[in-house]
Amino acid sequence: MVIDDEPSLRVLVAEILGKAGCSVIEASDGPAGLRLLQAAPRVDPLITDVGLPGGLNGRQVADAARIARPRLQVLFITGHAENAAVGNSRLDADMALITKPFAMEALAQKVTARATRPHEPSIPCR
Repeated sequence: MVIDDEPSLRVLVAEILGKAGCSVIEASDGPAGLRLLQAAPRVDPLITDVGLPGGLNGRQVADAARIARPRLQVLFITGHAENAAVGNSRLDADMALITKPFAMEALAQKVTARATRPHEPSIPCR
């Protein structure tokens, strides 16, 4: 699943996920993304912008989704520094962050590659 309010970025990320063998669901804001997450029988990974319109940011969406799916892999996309992006809280297990601007190859690698370090989990499609 991809949640991003920038249509061009959302389409590019969805394309990368599709090439990795993922079924892709897209949303443009936090509330719509959370509704889709709650309705979909299977979502993994979740790739979301941190700053989203609609009253729920990406971290809030991820935290709410992980109540029902505690092993949900999450990749946050942000244009801010990591501390600003996730606030004072740390990234949970199975969460990672990529900072804009990034090369699409870097995103593809985060999505498809096996992680070699615990703070950079792989994001397998299921």
